[in-house]
Amino acid sequence: MKILLNDRLDPRHQEQILAVSDDVELVVPESKEEALEGMPEIEVVFGGLNRDLFRRAERLRWVQTWGAGVDGMLTPEFANSEIILTSAKGTVGVHLAEHAMALLLGLTRGIAWAVRKPSWDQRMPIRMASWELIDRTMGIVGLGGTGRDLAVRAGAFGMKIMAVDPEDVDLPDAVDSCWKMDRFHDLLEVSDVVAICCPRTPETEGMFDREAFRRMQKHALLINVTRGKIVDEASLLEALEAGEIAGAGLDVVPQEPLPEDHPLWKMENVIITPHTAGGSPNRQDRIVGLFCDNLKRLMAGEPLLSVIDKQKGY
Repeated sequence: MKILLNDRLDPRHQEQILAVSDDVELVVPESKEEALEGMPEIEVVFGGLNRDLFRRAERLRWVQTWGAGVDGMLTPEFANSEIILTSAKGTVGVHLAEHAMALLLGLTRGIAWAVRKPSWDQRMPIRMASWELIDRTMGIVGLGGTGRDLAVRAGAFGMKIMAVDPEDVDLPDAVDSCWKMDRFHDLLEVSDVVAICCPRTPETEGMFDREAFRRMQKHALLINVTRGKIVDEASLLEALEAGEIAGAGLDVVPQEPLPEDHPLWKMENVIITPHTAGGSPNRQDRIVGLFCDNLKRLMAGEPLLSVIDKQKGY
């Protein structure tokens, strides 16, 4: 079985994949041209799949992506094919959830304020504006792996956790209830913190529009660690400038990279990190472990884990 490594993996992880079976052959191309040339013989791709590779795929059965989001690769041709797509969903929730909490605490404890205005004179203003999270309500949009891991962490801070999700999901102990998406606005109205943990799909793109921000409480905070285009940029700026929400912690933004002169950088009630929530020293171990488990399943004719419904986009 020929596997195209269309991403960088260290020798230790390559050996881990090879140890799955003597029938496994890893193809590590030196160039895009080399990858295209060998693509007709490839049965599995570990990494990205673009249109050119897809059009050369004659034996391809399965693609394992590096990340959890797959919106960038779901071309109509690929989405309508019988090729199995699995992602890193289920393996990235820990570091995304920790990052979401870091952004939230940076806002509620005045850390961003103190960094922007390094003066002892800011002591009392920061104290007066600080929150405690205990007994506050967090509304989580998307109760997949990231949402579930965030719920556990926010619950440990004493927060009440509500969620919305389009699917019927099992509730973690930390979550009080999970509504369907038709109650999205209801969730916004009761939440002190709204955390975006869902994938970008045609249904979620731009869902945080003017109406959504008007439904949020004026003291509420928005946290986003998944996809920037779930938020409409003009609506976010207007909501922040008009005081319709109190602030935002953003690891992802509608424009990436965010221009250096963009007003979001300068807003004192906004924390921005440059799409860094995905960073973790454990990430490669987890995704390679998932890939090896799935490779064994593929060779045994068993269902794979972390499969993406290519029509739904998650």
